[in-house]
Amino acid sequence: MENTNTNSHKWHYLVLTIELIMIAVMIIILMFLIKTPSEGPKVTVLNPEELSIPEKIVQEKEEEVSPMKGYLNIALFGVDAEKDKQLFKGSRSDSTMIASINLDTGDIKLCSVYRDTYLNIGDEYRKCNAAYSLGGALQAIKMLNSNLDMDIENFISVNYKGLSEVIDSLGGIYIDIDRAEISYLNDYQISVSKVIGCDYTPIQSAGYQLVNGVQAAAYCRIRATAGSDFKRTERQREVIKAIEARAKEQDPVTLLEAFNACIDDIYTNIEKDDLLTLMSNLGNYRIVEEGGFPTSDNRTTANLGADGNCIIPMNLESNVQWLHQFFFEDTEYEVSDTIKEFDADIQAKTAKYRR
Repeated sequence: MENTNTNSHKWHYLVLTIELIMIAVMIIILMFLIKTPSEGPKVTVLNPEELSIPEKIVQEKEEEVSPMKGYLNIALFGVDAEKDKQLFKGSRSDSTMIASINLDTGDIKLCSVYRDTYLNIGDEYRKCNAAYSLGGALQAIKMLNSNLDMDIENFISVNYKGLSEVIDSLGGIYIDIDRAEISYLNDYQISVSKVIGCDYTPIQSAGYQLVNGVQAAAYCRIRATAGSDFKRTERQREVIKAIEARAKEQDPVTLLEAFNACIDDIYTNIEKDDLLTLMSNLGNYRIVEEGGFPTSDNRTTANLGADGNCIIPMNLESNVQWLHQFFFEDTEYEVSDTIKEFDADIQAKTAKYRR
């Protein structure tokens, strides 16, 4: 009779052999996918000296006394581009978000900058989403850095098609749809599907459910329900969190397929290999907190005539202080002189319109 331990060892070696074969097959598939012809992301190069990073921030980082040390801050732009060239400029950023990554812990904090916020976009004060339309990602990043005392050097821009493709490649995402959102979501599906050039499937009922790429992109656009644009940015962050959750359930092959599916519809200054590295380390990162700028207790709204209905920071300085506490746990942040200047300008230009 054969020894039980011998059988156990044989079974162990058999399992190990099968696992090694599976790993080898996975590597072969990955190599094939990586070599699959693709134009790759539309990559640009940004000169940090041209990004309006405040001198105060630059100096503190050089002296290694900045609370922002150890964080990677990336601007995320969702643009309503109907054509590829509108990823570069000429299209307003429907969504503007900052992802701040703690490189030591992998914790990610998301903050939406409301598209109608009245800020300095270069040579004038307007709704901040006009910056992308006028000067593309470069001007939009300069707007964020100069108005928020940030050090953003990297960005990723995506259109409806890119967002839809990555969600479909993951097999869809799960979101909770309210009854009040259904009609608006289905209406937006019509316009989104026309831009992408595909069919759409109407949502039939409320509740937590699996949605496809077109449905998710349409969901991100809803702002007609209670909460208006503030609620819309919550939906956009909800979709990002749902993508994160869904992606962490996938195997490497599926993730790479999702990457290849959307890569041609992304505009960024992050190289393809670096994007792949970020994706391969997905399990090390987690979204832990989210918010919106300006804060609910430090903003107002008003019709500014030619500039339309805007969200006005009642005090830009204290809003920026909140942002630095939110991202970097800096409770004693002192804003730059530029923020103080912009704050005074905003108050002066909007005073007569505010209730």
